[in-house]
Amino acid sequence: MPDSYYMEEQATGWRAAVGGFLPLVLVVLLIGSLGTLLYNASNAARDHDRALQEQRRSFEIIAVARAFEAKTARAEVTLARYVISLDPDVGRLFQDQWRTASSQLKMLAYATRKSGWQSNNVRELQAAFTQRGKTLTEIGLRTTYDQKMAALGQFHRAGRSADLQRITVLLDRVIRAENARLQERSVAVTLAGNRTESVGKTSRLFGLVLLVCVLFALWIANAAYTERRNAGRMAEMETERADRMEAAVAARTAELSGAYEQLKKETAERAMAEENLRQMQKMDAVGQLTGGIAHDFNNMLAVVVGGLELAKRKLRLKPKEAAHHLDNAMEGATRAAALTRRLLAFARSEPLLPSAVAVEALVSDMADLIDRSIGDQIKVSIVNRAEGWRIFVDQHQMENAILNLCVNARDAMDGRGKLVIETAQVHLAANEVGECAEGDYVRLSVIDNGCGMSPEVAARVFEPFFTTKPVGKGTGLGLSQIFGFVRQSEGEVRIESAEGKGTSVHLYLPRKVGAEADESADIAPAEREPVLHPPTRILVVEDDPRVLNQTMAALAELGHLPVACEHPSQAAKLLASYRDIGLIVSDVLMPDMTGPEMIRNLPATHAHVPVLFVTGYAGDTAISADFGGHEVLRKPYTLTGLSQALSHALNGSHRPGTAAAAE
Repeated sequence: MPDSYYMEEQATGWRAAVGGFLPLVLVVLLIGSLGTLLYNASNAARDHDRALQEQRRSFEIIAVARAFEAKTARAEVTLARYVISLDPDVGRLFQDQWRTASSQLKMLAYATRKSGWQSNNVRELQAAFTQRGKTLTEIGLRTTYDQKMAALGQFHRAGRSADLQRITVLLDRVIRAENARLQERSVAVTLAGNRTESVGKTSRLFGLVLLVCVLFALWIANAAYTERRNAGRMAEMETERADRMEAAVAARTAELSGAYEQLKKETAERAMAEENLRQMQKMDAVGQLTGGIAHDFNNMLAVVVGGLELAKRKLRLKPKEAAHHLDNAMEGATRAAALTRRLLAFARSEPLLPSAVAVEALVSDMADLIDRSIGDQIKVSIVNRAEGWRIFVDQHQMENAILNLCVNARDAMDGRGKLVIETAQVHLAANEVGECAEGDYVRLSVIDNGCGMSPEVAARVFEPFFTTKPVGKGTGLGLSQIFGFVRQSEGEVRIESAEGKGTSVHLYLPRKVGAEADESADIAPAEREPVLHPPTRILVVEDDPRVLNQTMAALAELGHLPVACEHPSQAAKLLASYRDIGLIVSDVLMPDMTGPEMIRNLPATHAHVPVLFVTGYAGDTAISADFGGHEVLRKPYTLTGLSQALSHALNGSHRPGTAAAAE
């Protein structure tokens, strides 16, 4: 029995030793196994995150490249529109879009800064983009300075230039490289996901084995299960996040595809616009333009010459009649100046100067002018039913529109017939007439009983330079100018015509309501007199001897001391000789050097001298950077207009815009 007890005690001690050692071994094995599993899971998750990050970077590079490509193309389309329309707002839009494209290129360079294989491509792309920007900027400058044909030619050549092809090739290279890299990273993401999934499976199997083998180590198994469950949740979250990322990438890809389709559409529209432009260049517009302008100027010069001749005859015996004839001659000269401004407005989209206008009074005041313009064989009837309603328009443009419509009616009636000018109050629903908004409108109608028009001709009457008159009988600008003027005034034009019965042209212009409308129309402008200013020595830079002599005489009449300068290269020398010169009056377009170039090249010692530019070809000078904020006076000008401009220049009271040519 002692032997049996000893053996049993020995067995009990062995079981106790094993029982005490086994949990420790199991704990060590569990900890080691769990550590290994956690390490592998951490590596797998880190590899998965790294692969996703690289994948996102590739998507970002592709998206930025596509956005840069789209923005560059859209900017070039906008430049094409600017070259064709000459709209300054479109030109500014092109500059904004080109700067945005430059920002996109900087983003692309930043995104590829760690990609050695892409950095060279991006640097070459930046160089090509810079060269392309210089070319397009030059086209824009040519367009701004009214070099439309040169700008069109250069734009056409730029469409096939090497820098454009280089940009396209480099973008394709960048995108192809990133797509290839993206495929590699997608494979890496898949492999990392597989590794994570494999680690998860191993963890679950290991937990089950430990749970079966080590029941007494329940707390260890429970801890392992909890860890395993958390790891599974993390894996699910990563998977869900990857799914969201893939959905976002898919949405962005769809958006880029839409932008690409829009770009293709705009490219097709640009090609169509270029084709239409080539067709327009084939038209015989030169003959129509020169003949029509000669016709209009001959009529106006007839008024000027006739008025001056009659004034000369009546000057001594009947001074009042002479003054009346001089007023008629001045009116004819003003109309001639208005024609040149009308052509500049057509070529440069010159802004309007609207004010509240009473249509009835305007038409009544123009009765004599209309009678003289259309002849005695046409009976003019004026029917005023506007009942005091006013409109907010440029009065000068409104007068031109009415006169043009009356002259067109005269030509349609072959100088003999009945012409009715009618004003009326109308209320329009939204889009009832063209794009007019709902509200009150004044309808001005010019109705004739002439030859009328066919539907085909009526559909084209608003096209620039389109006319059915022989060469020398009209410019083809009248109705297109009326259409543009009415649209700028938020109105609409409608034509009703039947061959053999006559034509009715209706202008719908929105009613102007409010106290300012009543006040502005009731206050008569005061007669402006020349502004008196202390005698000032003035340097006159003008290459035309006749204009130089006239300007010198006008300045002397105003009490100033003019100094003649026949060439801009002599200006600096004369300024050094006459140190008391207080103002420079300069023409703009001169041989060898323009007026603004001359001012910029003067020594710094003369930078304080005020400048007055005088030009007949300035267009919309309000937004021209060449004049440097100096006062600008348009030719032809009156003595009063000159004195006002001199006062503004000498007093430094110039405001953005152009001084009035006629007072």
